[in-house]
Amino acid sequence: MKLNRRKMLTGLMASAATAPLWLPPSAEALGLPTGDTIKRIRYYTTGSDAAGRGDTSGIEHQPTFNQSTNIVTVETASGLTGIGEGGAPSTMQQVAEMLIGADPFRTEQLWQQMFRGYFYPAGHEKQHALGALDLALWDIKGKALGVPVWQLLGGKARDHVECYATGYQTPRGGTLEDAARACVAEGFRAYRHSLGGPREMDRFKEVDRIAADCQLLFKGAGSGGWAIDFHQELDPEDAITLCDLIQPYKPYFAEDLVRTENTEVYRTIRPRTHVPLAVGEEYGAKWDIATLIENNLIDYARCTSPNVGGITEYMKICALAETHLCGMIPHFTGPIGEASLVHCLTATSVPALMEMTGAGRRAWPHLPQAYDFHDGKLWPNDRPGLGVTLDTKPLKMVGEWTTRFMPIQMNHRPDGSFTNW
Repeated sequence: MKLNRRKMLTGLMASAATAPLWLPPSAEALGLPTGDTIKRIRYYTTGSDAAGRGDTSGIEHQPTFNQSTNIVTVETASGLTGIGEGGAPSTMQQVAEMLIGADPFRTEQLWQQMFRGYFYPAGHEKQHALGALDLALWDIKGKALGVPVWQLLGGKARDHVECYATGYQTPRGGTLEDAARACVAEGFRAYRHSLGGPREMDRFKEVDRIAADCQLLFKGAGSGGWAIDFHQELDPEDAITLCDLIQPYKPYFAEDLVRTENTEVYRTIRPRTHVPLAVGEEYGAKWDIATLIENNLIDYARCTSPNVGGITEYMKICALAETHLCGMIPHFTGPIGEASLVHCLTATSVPALMEMTGAGRRAWPHLPQAYDFHDGKLWPNDRPGLGVTLDTKPLKMVGEWTTRFMPIQMNHRPDGSFTNW
């Protein structure tokens, strides 16, 4: 039968004229429970005493970083439970109470509410707690839809996330060169070395010592197969000198050359250095890192989750980095935070490298499932939400909130979005 193109086009135009305009799918159409609300938030510690204070009620993991692996769960009226990680009991209570009774799927609005909800905007410690809750909210959304969070963030932009190793064990009887060689042979992209830590330090001897170490790393791991963390221990002139000395050995990056409070100092450092710079593990929300990224003063942002405020904020920093051709090398955090970063970096095409401690293979009594790591890399999986499962039996519950508390009334525009309080 001969195709009558004129008649076919006329029919299509008529159908289009009578069809309703396209509308975005409703929450119900997507499969999200309508009218669901947050009914309870519980907060747990692992019961360890990482700070050595005889107190298991506060920050557990990496106390020197004000960073914790405390667990938060967010429960909804429909029976969904999201899992997050971070914060401390006092800061968690302030942000958790704001969420009771709220729609759990309005993640962006809830982030703004938690960040703005007191007279002072959330500082770094509170952003860590805020970020833990944000992880749990994204976990809820993924579970409600039966998809991994990376799918909600845009789908896969990469098949796996490359890693570098911090604290990789030196082979028995081996040297720093042997350790770097073994690390990359195991599948890691790079071996990370650092300055020595707290002690009385002769600045000239230390610079020479680290430069000699970096030469060994280059021999063992090759170009880009190693990285160095200055740990903010040097003054600008010594940091610049060390960068000059190690440049021929081609590090993947040099991290935290000087203390990070004054981002403007990198306007002086950047023109005088010629190695890739990575900064930002101490920073919180996007405003902390914006100057460094927007002025191309660094090559990699070390911002991490939940420290910045969770997935909601981390993806904004990724977008900012992409705009200025900056990569993301997040600082290591707890296992649920690490899992969240895999989702974030899977869904963005910015250059990415994740930090893993030791050889990267660990087990946690309270987490039958966390991130998927093998061959020196982190891999996205298809489990719903963050892909994390939780056993609360080994944990100690230190907080439970079921009543809403908003300390100040928040202004909103006619369209419902928040404006200044």
